[in-house]
Amino acid sequence: MTDFSPLLKADTGQAATTIHLVDENSFADWRKHQPANIRALVDARRYDGKKAYASMILPGEKDEDWSVISTVANVKELSPWCLARLGEVLPAGSYRLAGDLTPGPAALGWLLAQHKFDRYLTSKPEPAGPRVLLTGKAADIDRTVALAEATVMVRDLVNTPAEDLGPAEIEAVICDLGKTHGADVTVHQGDGLAKDFPMVHAVGKAAAAGREPRLVELEWGNKDAPRLAIVGKGVVFDSGGLDIKASKGMRIMKKDMGGSAHAIALARLVMTLKLKVRLHLVIPTVENAIDGRALRPGDIIASRKGLTVEIDNTDAEGRLILGDALALAGEKEPGLVIDFATLTGAARVALGPDLPAMFANDDAVATALEEAGTDEGDPLWRMPLWDGYDKMLASDIADMANSSDSGFAGCITAALFLRRFVDAGTPWIHFDTFAWNPSAQPGRPKGGEALGLRAAFALIEERYGR
Repeated sequence: MTDFSPLLKADTGQAATTIHLVDENSFADWRKHQPANIRALVDARRYDGKKAYASMILPGEKDEDWSVISTVANVKELSPWCLARLGEVLPAGSYRLAGDLTPGPAALGWLLAQHKFDRYLTSKPEPAGPRVLLTGKAADIDRTVALAEATVMVRDLVNTPAEDLGPAEIEAVICDLGKTHGADVTVHQGDGLAKDFPMVHAVGKAAAAGREPRLVELEWGNKDAPRLAIVGKGVVFDSGGLDIKASKGMRIMKKDMGGSAHAIALARLVMTLKLKVRLHLVIPTVENAIDGRALRPGDIIASRKGLTVEIDNTDAEGRLILGDALALAGEKEPGLVIDFATLTGAARVALGPDLPAMFANDDAVATALEEAGTDEGDPLWRMPLWDGYDKMLASDIADMANSSDSGFAGCITAALFLRRFVDAGTPWIHFDTFAWNPSAQPGRPKGGEALGLRAAFALIEERYGR
């Protein structure tokens, strides 16, 4: 992982190249106060402060006195990504924003722009050298660096092919995290899951030797602190099972463990920044494979909660493993439960790749999360837990079915399925996230992505404190 700490430093007046930020409204005033040669240069380049991420180098009186101008959407409200292009393309060196501007959230994009997932490249590009951004308080630096590390953790885990990231490797990531932070890790594995976590076992039992299903728990923090449960879907590859996906739909199913990547990274943030909680991380991790033991449409399986589930579709497997995990989390009476899952294509049809669908059974918590998403530049969209659709999960011969055959409201019925495994009095948030960028943007390469992670952390940080 990229070491981000040297790339963000406190501004103590050290030498640095100046970055002038302008937007469409402020450019004319900025231009008016520049020397004649600079005005002539920006006019010759037709630089007008309107094109997002546009930038150019400005000469100074001496060769070393050059500076940079860059366009942002709003100088008064910097987004996490407005400095990302500069973080990618500027020469190595130290930089500071002109005037009284501080990077604030934009420091995150500056850092993330300097990371590349190159594990599988045999010919790696020569590094440009560190691009250092000067900013304010040390506490802000620590938080931004931690957010960048957590984001990269999600991206790198999601980008790793399933051949190299099976249930055992997910377990190893959590065990390493536990060692780093002095947390307790418990692993439930293989056929031993059949009694205590029957839905996890049913989904993962068809996987090859060495890729057996497991459920991994991590606990950290003062035992007297408020309990926080974080749960993540860890399907390392989703073939669809016997209801096999088409090749196009299966192509990026290495990312179906994106929920677990978010949950693990969020737990890492909680421990790194020492929030005042008793953390309980629960990761069920499986491969939805096909062989003679594979789960079949029409099968009826038990659950940790005691409910029986008829399998309508073996490709609706993520909610099954999450159901057992949520039931376990609830047994320890947490004050808040957050789960992440790459759960439904219906959420992507409704909201596209950038907006995770968010469901919550508590209006106050949902409102606080929406505000946190806005503040962090990590948008999300609340979807309804519409009680009227519960009937779509009815089964004639079991307590419920794992999916609806109507084709309607797919992300809502999936959330309603999960709600049955959450105690009614426990505040609960469910993220149905894509965990993937289908195309590159500054600071956000094509591939794995953290969506909803920073919003969730900001909510927890505000709710419990450090």
